[in-house]
Formats: sequence, C-alpha cells, structure tokens
Amino acid sequence: MPSDEPGPDPIPNFFDPKVAACPQPTYRRMVNEEPVMHMPVTHTPVISRYEDVIHCLRNPEIFSSDMAEQMALGTDRPMIPQQIDPPAQTRYRKILDPRFSRKRIGEIEPALRESANALLDRFSESGECDYSQQYAVPLPCQAFLHLLGLPVDDLSELIHLKDGIIRPQNRAENPMDADEVASIRASSGRQIYDYFEGLIGERRSAPREDLMSYLVSVELEGEKLSHNEILDISYLFILAGLDTVTASLNCFIANLAANPENRAQILEKPENLETAIEELLRWETPVAGVPRLVTRDTEVAGTPIAKGEIVMLMLGAANIDPSEFSEADRVILDRSRNRHLAFGGGAHRCLGSHLARMELRVGLEEWHRRIPHYRIREGEVPVYSPGIRDIQSLPLVWD
Repeated sequence: MPSDEPGPDPIPNFFDPKVAACPQPTYRRMVNEEPVMHMPVTHTPVISRYEDVIHCLRNPEIFSSDMAEQMALGTDRPMIPQQIDPPAQTRYRKILDPRFSRKRIGEIEPALRESANALLDRFSESGECDYSQQYAVPLPCQAFLHLLGLPVDDLSELIHLKDGIIRPQNRAENPMDADEVASIRASSGRQIYDYFEGLIGERRSAPREDLMSYLVSVELEGEKLSHNEILDISYLFILAGLDTVTASLNCFIANLAANPENRAQILEKPENLETAIEELLRWETPVAGVPRLVTRDTEVAGTPIAKGEIVMLMLGAANIDPSEFSEADRVILDRSRNRHLAFGGGAHRCLGSHLARMELRVGLEEWHRRIPHYRIREGEVPVYSPGIRDIQSLPLVWD
C-alpha cells in the first residue's frame, strides 16, 4: 500500500532571492540528498559534491566552456579566454597570466590603498553610508580601470553596460519578457564593442604603460593579437573586473556586520586577514555556480548526462561539502586547510584571483582601520541577487 506519510520537501530553487540570502542550508541538502539534481522547468543537471565539481572543472574536454552560442551574453564571438578550451585557451593564458601575477598586481596596491582612503574620507565621519554604492562598487572598479588604463570618468558608463549584460532584467519594463531582456543584453554588448573599438585605435597610435597597450603590442606565437581577439579579451574583462569583487566585499561585510564575533577576530588578529578572506570566500562563494557544456555522453555520481546538455557546477555547494571541509557548516576564520573553489578550478581557474585577493585585503584592511565597529541599519534587510550573490544596497551605521 502507498504510504500516507508526506515525502520530503523539495530542495528549494537556489535562484530564489530568499535562498540567495542564506544558501548554505540549500547547498547542504543538495550535497547530502541529491548531488546531481535537476532544475525545475529547464531540467538542467546541477552538480554539487566537491569531488564531482572538481572532476568537471579539471576535464574541459568533457565539460566544456565553449558555450558562446548557448550562453547569450551579447557577444558576437566567444569571450577569451573564458569561453574557449585548451589547447587554444592555454595559449592565451600564457600571455595573460604574467599581467595578473602576484608581483604585477602588487604594483598597483599603493594606488588602491589611496583610493580606499579617498572614498572613506567622504563618509567615515558621518556615521553612516551605503556600503555597496559608496565603497564596494567604486573601489575595485577603480583598480580595474587603473590596470587597463581606462579613465575614471568612464566608470558609470561601463558599470551601466556591464549590468546590461549581467542583470538586464533589472532594466526591463517586464523582467519576465525574454525578448526585452535579450534586446537589452544585445544593445549593451554592441556598446561594449564600440567602446573598445575606439580604445584599441587610441592605443595603437599612442601606447601607454597599461594592459590595453599590452594587448595591442603583445605577440602570440610570433603574431600580434587580431583586432577581434583584443575585443573578445576586453569584453570578458569588463564583465569579470567590474562585478565579482564588489559582490565579494558586499557579502563579506554583510556577514561581518551580522556576526560581530567574526568581526572581532579580524580586529584582534589583523595579521590573519588573508586566511579569513579565504574562509569568507568559501562560505559566501559570491559566484555560486558556473555552467559547462557536455561534449559526450557521460555520468556523474551515477547519473547519466547526455551529450549537448548544459550542466551547472555549484561552487557554493561544493565549498560546504563535509567530505572536503571539516566542520563545513561553520565559519572558521583561521581554517588551516582550505581548498575552496570560489575561483573555480582546472584550466579555467580565475585569471584575476591575485587581483581579487589584493582588492579584498586592501578594501577590508582600510575599512576596519577606520571603521572597526559597524552594523546594518535597523529595519534594513539586505537583498541578495542570485547567481552572482550581490547586494545592491547595504546601509551601514556606526558610532
């Protein structure tokens, strides 16, 4: 006889903003109950266990990033190097990795520290600010503009274009209208290409000591990059450089504001900040998941996955998998072993991880040096976006 006992509640949709605010319980259920679950409506396989996610990341010949056609981001071609696979991807990484080395990134740290204090000068004495809009958005964006050699005056325009690609629904009259959303994304993409068209021409005629000039002059296997190759690299830089560190700063400060015991550890032992950042990256994982295209019939955790399917690798869920992390459900800011996947893994591991870590460290150091005790304004509840977990407004107050 069929049981009258009700079945377990379905695992919540991790794209629900309510889940994005505190996704760890959902991640835990995914790892424990359904390591390969299927999203409602689309039936996209979602892979969550650490060992399975890292297997997919390390095998791009099966789980491909060559998804420009499937993932419409306003582009005419694949973004380089993110949407191409080895061995072609490896060739581009050889010329890009040195520009994002720890040593090279360290050269812009003093300028970023000055920028952080200039921002703090504007509101530190007022006792309140919108942390997101007044600090988390402009600080990493200024570092990115400095690195590429772009004028600070262009920041608002570039953020507008970036949001038109990543969050076009926020600009749509009807966010559920797929055609309107696609039109906004396509228009934003065209404007990004146009912006860099002009900049490439400027750097060819008058090179400087910046990343854009480097892309114009560098040779790949004896030949300079083509015009389109430079465009496709620059397009990726706009999306990656103007969003993820902002999201990380917002998630980190929201956590520290809501958990004063965590903040106290940072204030008491500032020398351990880098270790604390790694733990906050693990716990918050602002880029919650990354898609991959399956190139041949395969199997993950006993679940068949067909050639041509798009799978979602849930980095956030993998980062709280107890098979990899001891006391995975606790934030341990001095965690000694932390092989988190917040920057991905394998061949496509984040090109800008050294830059991101430096931006996070400087941003948090300078903030806590000048505003050590803060809280979320009474009555305010941060609203997190799904996918890339960001907070558009984060009102803070302090005495």
